[in-house]
Formats: sequence, structure tokens, C-alpha cells
Amino acid sequence: MTLLGRRPRAPEDPRRLRELLDRACELAVDHQLGSVVVGMAGPEGDLLFPDLLAYVQSALRVEDAVFRLTRERAVLFLADVNRGQVESILSRLRGEFGDRFPATKAPEVSLGFYELPAGSEPVTLKQVLPSLFQDS
Repeated sequence: MTLLGRRPRAPEDPRRLRELLDRACELAVDHQLGSVVVGMAGPEGDLLFPDLLAYVQSALRVEDAVFRLTRERAVLFLADVNRGQVESILSRLRGEFGDRFPATKAPEVSLGFYELPAGSEPVTLKQVLPSLFQDS
């Protein structure tokens, strides 16, 4: 137990992260559907970021997925979209979060994107992850 009375979350299984990326590659290659992989990061110790991430996760479609790396970092997989659509979706969700849960300041979030266009070649986590968390 922590001081706040909650147990720290166990990190998610890294095999699941590979499976999610493999699925995005399969959609791009076999089904001609593009996907976008997004890295979301908040400042270390930010109390609002986990709530924002939970809100984003609850608003995504069933075919989309969120993989939590740490308390302040996550990887999102959004299928059948392009980067512009994803940026619009995340901007809207951040605005809705701020409207529904007003705080003294909005949560700080850094975003990184890796687009897998329809028909693209498969990629590895080693190729994708560095581009998602360059600035954080």
C-alpha cells in the first residue's frame, strides 16, 4: 500500500505491447488499414496524468488499445486513422477532460506519433518507441 492507500500498478506485460504493434502491422499490410501509434507522457509525479489517460482510454473504440508503460507514460494504438485524425481526437479528449474535471491547470502532456500507413512494411518496437518519447 502507498500513502494514498492504493497499491502501485504492476507494469503491463511487454509481450502485449509487441502483440499490439504486430496487430497494427498486420492491419497495414494484410488489410490495407493505416494505424497510428502514439506515445503519451506526463511529467514525473503528475497527479492528473493518470486520470487523463484513464479518460482517454475510456473514450477510445474497442479496436483501439492503451498500453501503460509507467504511471507517466503510455502507448496508444489507434486503427484505421491517420495522424491528423488522431491529433484531432486527442485534442478534443483533452478539452473534454478539462471541461469535465476542472483543475487549477491542465495536465501537461507530451505526444509522439508513429504512423503506419496502409500497405506499409512491418516495423519493430525498436523502430517505433524512440520516436514516441523523443521529448520526454
